[in-house]
Amino acid sequence: MSLELILLILVVILAFTFDYINGFHDTANAIATSVATRVLSPAQAIVMAAVLNFVGAMIGTEVAKAVGKGIVAPELTTQLLVLSALLSAIIWNLITWYYGIPSSSSHALVFSIVGAGVAAAGMGAIKWDGKVLQTLEGLLLSPLCGFVFTLLLGIGLLWLVARWKPLVVSRVFGRLQIVSAAFMAFSHGGNDAQKTMGIITLALASYFHWVGKDIQVPLWVKVGSALAMGIGTATGGWRIIKTMGLKIVQLRPIDGFAAEVGAATVIQVATALGVPISTTHTISSSILGIGATKRLSAVKWGIAGRMVSAWVITIPACMAISWTIYTVLHAITGIK
Repeated sequence: MSLELILLILVVILAFTFDYINGFHDTANAIATSVATRVLSPAQAIVMAAVLNFVGAMIGTEVAKAVGKGIVAPELTTQLLVLSALLSAIIWNLITWYYGIPSSSSHALVFSIVGAGVAAAGMGAIKWDGKVLQTLEGLLLSPLCGFVFTLLLGIGLLWLVARWKPLVVSRVFGRLQIVSAAFMAFSHGGNDAQKTMGIITLALASYFHWVGKDIQVPLWVKVGSALAMGIGTATGGWRIIKTMGLKIVQLRPIDGFAAEVGAATVIQVATALGVPISTTHTISSSILGIGATKRLSAVKWGIAGRMVSAWVITIPACMAISWTIYTVLHAITGIK
């Protein structure tokens, strides 16, 4: 067995590991609001999210193709580069999971690829005007869109139910929130699992020399990524669920419904466009948006500020970690 094949196998294993960690790290994206409003029990919410994360992951490959060929020039991609990026993203996800910080697995992966790419072949290896720029734009636009859309949706819903009895509002939106949580879980799987598909495809393209070809995601990669995310989701990420569902703002079923529909809609649009955005950023800002419909003081802005700080730190931290990992591994092994 050649060294390059061994590295490819290791990359695939690490990629599925990253997807598994992404699943339990980002479980809160789909179920935190449903658990916080007590519409679903934690067990019910996790099972539903796991199944729909899997289903969502099997639909479409636009984001996967973007990650596979839109960040680093395919002809400059090596197994060591992909391996370094995965190790960096996994390390960062575990750090933020341990401290209960809802950071972005998407940005961790994308900018780990950037850092390893710079270490491997210099700044010229990165397609700065391609998906890297779109990801940076998504960093700014997806939270803004999530906040504004959910704020407007929340105001509209409050106007609609203004004359309803509180008990009726809770009963109706308690049922509707099950649908919105399912929509959110489906959307999360569709955008996030595709990033793992993309990085495995990137490694396969390097190994089989698919330069200049229309890269297609193999079926086994889609199924493996979807399964890894589904199993990871079933494991649960209680630290982040507690932060997102209980600490940012007190939620009612109507609030949870608006936040989930607002976030899932933004994610679906981004997925259709092939833009790898952060589902964590989007649902977090949507929760802030619905909190702002009550009054600004209803939102615990200190926790929100801590989350924003983590978002900003993720990019340079992951670039630095992946650059360091690649440099060290290259120095030890001599492999490019």
